[in-house]
Amino acid sequence: MVVLSSVAGATVALADDDGVQFRPGNLLLSRSVYDNNPANVAVGTQLPPNCVAPICVAATNDGSYPYVWNNSLVDGSFGITAKIVLDQLKPSGELINSLEVPNSSDRGPLTRDQMVTSFPSKSEIALNLSTDGRVVTFMGYLAPVDALDVSNSNTAAVVDPTNPVPGSNYRVVAELDEHGRFRFTKTNAYSGNNGRAAILNDNGGARIVYTAGNAGNGANPQPNGIIIGAGLQILTAERNALVAQNPGLPTPVGSFNITQLGLTADKIGKDTNFRGLSIFNNVIYTTKGSGGNGINSVYFIDATGFDANGRPLACPNGVGVPKAIASLPATPIPYDASQLQTKGVVPYNMCILAGFPTNLAKKATSFPFGVWFADAKTLYVTDEGDGTSSFDPASGKYKAAAAQTGAGLQKWVFDANLRAWKLAYVLQAGLNLGVPYTVTDYPSGQNPKTGLPWSPASDGLRNIMGRVNRDGTATIWAITSTVSGNGDQGADPNQLVMIRDKLAATSLPAGETFTVIRTARFGEVLRGVSFTPGTDRDHLPDDHDHDRHADAD
Repeated sequence: MVVLSSVAGATVALADDDGVQFRPGNLLLSRSVYDNNPANVAVGTQLPPNCVAPICVAATNDGSYPYVWNNSLVDGSFGITAKIVLDQLKPSGELINSLEVPNSSDRGPLTRDQMVTSFPSKSEIALNLSTDGRVVTFMGYLAPVDALDVSNSNTAAVVDPTNPVPGSNYRVVAELDEHGRFRFTKTNAYSGNNGRAAILNDNGGARIVYTAGNAGNGANPQPNGIIIGAGLQILTAERNALVAQNPGLPTPVGSFNITQLGLTADKIGKDTNFRGLSIFNNVIYTTKGSGGNGINSVYFIDATGFDANGRPLACPNGVGVPKAIASLPATPIPYDASQLQTKGVVPYNMCILAGFPTNLAKKATSFPFGVWFADAKTLYVTDEGDGTSSFDPASGKYKAAAAQTGAGLQKWVFDANLRAWKLAYVLQAGLNLGVPYTVTDYPSGQNPKTGLPWSPASDGLRNIMGRVNRDGTATIWAITSTVSGNGDQGADPNQLVMIRDKLAATSLPAGETFTVIRTARFGEVLRGVSFTPGTDRDHLPDDHDHDRHADAD
């Protein structure tokens, strides 16, 4: 068993405090913090809240951490909202300061700007720099701290009567600038599920936001509002307070369906269950790595138009690479509402990136999450692993996790002759896949509800960010995924890791290994990693520059 020590905390500033500053080139880490209040849930409480028989179940555990997450074993929608804290770190992982995102514990009623995350929802609060680097954006909910099952609630204007969670909550995009100031924009997208990532296109003073997520928590077929509210969305960032905002129906900006590959359609609206989000050379990229519908792969929006048959120019058959000259979309898809129930959002304007998997998710062996382009010919993709928590007492390892060959950090290189990407190698050393580690104050032994150890182990990687150094290497930071005996593995205390890779290498270099630079403490989970707002990505300092200016941090 690997034993890891906790990182000492710093004073957490509130958004209204003075003196919160971010230095360009530092790291920004998002984490969710649970308050460990036993009164959040009582044993026997009907779940989901305000449920209607016969779909109600009884809570098996109170709100005590981490036992509370055993309620996920009986309530598939179970979650509790929690505070979001943003940590400014040196690139080495040393904590500089922390900023708490406004929430109900310090701002009271929801008439004041605030947001929360769902603590065990593993794909939430990804961090992304805006296109000009001025701000960082991420997503959450307009809801109070300690609300139940919000991540599967409806949104106000998109209500699915078959959703077992009857409540409604807006999804919210947050913007954070270098002075620690927030702006918020609410949306009716992702009803029944969660918004996961957002990027602000602020080039030339624009206020366009692209978001990625999933929608739907009810029966099939899904209502029209669920179908149009999934996947990739576009919206205008607000300047008004949340209470003054009145968003309309969701506005999709990207759409994909497996029929583009000649496959038989599955559940309409679920092929775009997207997670990671990135922009490179004016092209929007995203990933799908979970769910039983669609294809787990890497995707991009083709904004160059359609052929005579209404198919994307970059991928008439569903697979391709972006055109050399691309521009970011500025408007939603002008979809055909009469075909939503049979074809989804058409015309389709998205492609699977050539070289990446095209097999159905039902048979997937790939689980992509985050993407980072080091350059036009080098792409790093995280794979979070398959989540299988089988444990081998003889070896003391989660055997399925330890045996994975694709989980971790995948390096892809572009083959100009094939016009496709090729997997060069997978970086896993130092992740200790399947090897349990201890967290201070976390329970030892087995969870009686699952019969598996409480101690988590890394299963792969999720969100990612990187930097190219002058010496020909790339430094990559990533958030780990986990397996464990927890009732909800998304609630496991996970890790922030870093690695340096030789950029020109096309076969696995010797000696490259991940270093753990932060482990979530008791009652915490780590979610997103980015550079701090105000960072100029075209002139990033590398490791040597940060060492030279360490005294100025």
